[in-house]
Amino acid sequence: LLTQRVFNGANNFSFLAVPAFVVAGEVMSQGGISKKLVDMATIALGRMKGSLGIISVVASTIFAALSGSATATTAAIGGLMYPEMEKRGYPKDFAAAVQAIGGTLGPVIPPSLMMIFYGVATGESITKLLMSGVVPGILTCLLLCLMVYIIAKRRDMPTESVAFSWRKLWDSVRDSFLALLMPVIILVTIYFGICTATEAAAIAAVYGIFVALFVYRSISLRQLWDIFKKSAVQTVVISIMVTTAQLFGWIVTYYNVPTILAEAIQSVSSSSLVFLFLTLVILLIAGMFMEALSVVIIVAPILHPVALLYGIDPIFFGFFVVFVMCIGIASPPFGPCLFVSCSLSNRPLVGVAKEVLPFILVEILVAVIVIFLPEVVTFLPNLME
Repeated sequence: LLTQRVFNGANNFSFLAVPAFVVAGEVMSQGGISKKLVDMATIALGRMKGSLGIISVVASTIFAALSGSATATTAAIGGLMYPEMEKRGYPKDFAAAVQAIGGTLGPVIPPSLMMIFYGVATGESITKLLMSGVVPGILTCLLLCLMVYIIAKRRDMPTESVAFSWRKLWDSVRDSFLALLMPVIILVTIYFGICTATEAAAIAAVYGIFVALFVYRSISLRQLWDIFKKSAVQTVVISIMVTTAQLFGWIVTYYNVPTILAEAIQSVSSSSLVFLFLTLVILLIAGMFMEALSVVIIVAPILHPVALLYGIDPIFFGFFVVFVMCIGIASPPFGPCLFVSCSLSNRPLVGVAKEVLPFILVEILVAVIVIFLPEVVTFLPNLME
């Protein structure tokens, strides 16, 4: 019976989206797309206080919609922006912290591998889960930019001398238009029901390869083969995690753990708000010490049924779990994006962790906002009904 469960867990059409999105993200990451995005953001936002930090967050948000990966976003944008911020005289630990926090938007904005895993583990609509991250992802980006501006203003950080020009902005947008078109294709085809999430992933992979190979000519066939091999390894590792997590979820359900847990929580409080805040605290602590994807896969089968018993919208709760775990991606002491940023900048973990804390508080604020205003999350998914 256990063997059959593992096999059935792997034999899932929705899971085919994973290798496709991984390939698309790797192609865009290695195809020089990140520099085009940074150049465009620099022209648009260059004269603001702390502009390079704001540019990093905006570029990370756009790149997140191309890669869907937190660490890939930090590595791609951070590799470009940290040296520039250091050269312009920004505090080094602050510059590294901005790169780390920008990466946390990767799993929130579609395409999001973490949303796909949550959907596979719980049986919820992956299409709606992907769309749930659009509005709160943009809100988080704006609030992070505001925090960068406030800190930069207080510390009198530099601005860029690049004069704004509509002509330069247009040239930059035109240069990166094909790259920017990929997330639009994904969102439009999913939103209007033209494609499933899996089919949209396949289109994104083929489109990304075509653009990088024949339009930008930024990767070679040899590099493409290396991308395929790297993506295959990532997919295999993830597949083992997902299939065994589904087995774990079946065992948890078989032994009635969600009902027992729900009764225990409800004995303390019958309020869904109390449950959500308790979930927020538990996941924040878990995110500080465990890999985010692993936690999502493990807790989804346990907490998802409990949330349903509390009458919480399942799509909202799926977003909430993924978003809170994304906060942990940059949280000390073991946030993966924090380590990537420290490695890129060659800065000590303690200093960067101290600088990242205000941004962590911003993301916790967003989590609290969506608890009280779940419509921010469910607005787009509900329009698809």
